Amino acid sequence: MTVRRIAVVSAGLSNPSSTRMLADRLAAETLKALRERDIEASVDVIELRDYAHDITNNLLTGFAPPALETAINTVVSADALIAVTPIFSTSYSGLFKSFIDVLDPDALTGKPVLIGANAGTARHSLAIDYAIRPLFAYLHAEAVSTGVFAASSDWGGAGDDVAPLAKRVEKGARELAEAIARRDAASAADPYDPATYLGEGRSFGHLLGGLAGE
Repeated sequence: MTVRRIAVVSAGLSNPSSTRMLADRLAAETLKALRERDIEASVDVIELRDYAHDITNNLLTGFAPPALETAINTVVSADALIAVTPIFSTSYSGLFKSFIDVLDPDALTGKPVLIGANAGTARHSLAIDYAIRPLFAYLHAEAVSTGVFAASSDWGGAGDDVAPLAKRVEKGARELAEAIARRDAASAADPYDPATYLGEGRSFGHLLGGLAGE
């Protein structure tokens, strides 16, 4: 049986962070939902704070250092993506957007995505729908209908197993698992194949095609 691969991108800046906590809960619940469907899956977590300097260098030079190249290929070759960002100034964080910017514009086409976000208060919960979801729609990714938002008040309360956050996490994870189950397993991208290499935030195939047209 082919093991499905889920990439988890967490854009939290602190360590530990509530962003990573939310990402971990979404991943764990998705794995549970997939097991209920007799689908085996693995998870690769990418903490963007560990790649902040590499992402900046990629934006400046157009070339991804090896560690960032590996992270990019992990995301684009996965069967599904869980993307979680803190909300800064009513939108996704700059680090989160910068990572998206180094991906090839077509790299996430058709990929199931579960969106998560966290902030200090629930007043920012609409940011998922007016800021983050349109970003993935522009990239032609297939974001599931439920986005999971967590405010500071969602953490550490009594009766966490029946808390609204737990229910949102379960619903979003179930939708992502259903989207994964409907698709054939993705094949891993060959990092040495010019048609699929994504280390520059764009494929060599895309780059060579552009050069041919000049």
